[in-house]
Amino acid sequence: MRFVYVMDPMDRVLPDKDTTFAIQRAAERMGHASLHCTPRDVYVEGGDVWARVRPLHVGDLPPHFTLESAVDVRLADVDCVFIRKDPPFDAQYLYLTQLLEVVRGRTLVVNDPRGLRDANEKLYTLHFVRHMPKTLVASDRDRIHRWVSEVGTAVVKPLDGAGGSGVMVVSKGDRNSRSIVDYITAEGTRHAMVQEYLPAVRAGDKRVLLLDGEVLGAINRVPREDDVRSNIHVGGRVEPCSVTPDERAVVADLRPRLNADGLVFVGLDFIGGKLTEVNVTSPTGIQELSRHLGRDAAENVVDWVVRHVSPAAGTARLPP
Repeated sequence: MRFVYVMDPMDRVLPDKDTTFAIQRAAERMGHASLHCTPRDVYVEGGDVWARVRPLHVGDLPPHFTLESAVDVRLADVDCVFIRKDPPFDAQYLYLTQLLEVVRGRTLVVNDPRGLRDANEKLYTLHFVRHMPKTLVASDRDRIHRWVSEVGTAVVKPLDGAGGSGVMVVSKGDRNSRSIVDYITAEGTRHAMVQEYLPAVRAGDKRVLLLDGEVLGAINRVPREDDVRSNIHVGGRVEPCSVTPDERAVVADLRPRLNADGLVFVGLDFIGGKLTEVNVTSPTGIQELSRHLGRDAAENVVDWVVRHVSPAAGTARLPP
């Protein structure tokens, strides 16, 4: 099969960490062809969506990847398009999802472009507020300060952040709180998410990877002693862990909505059993999970795609 990866340039990839690289490596090992492009390489001509792609080969040894000469392919003629562009979800990301609407029902797209537009990784969680810590979303700085005074300590996040960027802790009586809230809300002009601080984060922020609504596995990201953030990107330590029965119950509760929105490959974040984020744009952690499992979990992703694509026609077995 032929898979197109719409993503960042390959020279930004970390071969020992990036989930996209792991999927590409598994796909090549399983006999499938990988085609690389960036969002700017996707275009519409003659009423159909195309991409200027470069055949890609990856490996464990340096230089880790090679790219062949660019060719143009009609995306309706490939078997799967992986949208693996890293956040933020900006205007160009939005345009990409709208362009890919043209191949809806003809080529499998993971994750579904319509689902990506609907699922801001902070705000989408509000569909499942019953599983979340106490949460406020607001731009009004006075409202935020009053709320923080009530809960004592809170985590403030920009709605378009990723990898721990912009995540800060504010506390009642802390002289830095006003400056932090001013910064995150751009002086009251942008909404931010404010969540009750959960001390359990010192024991780890659990990432549960889902594939088609089923648990693929989990890793526990433990923050550095000198940081409140546990993201791998900012130095969080990764430990093996299991998914608790209560967390599996949350997954079961989310599954119908995720499936309806075409969100196939998803990362849920739990702190102390509370759901804090639903990551859908470019979920990470599969390489760390694979090392803990002793097998390549990326093969599960490739196998799922193969099973959900008709080998004869190359069309998705999903409703348009």
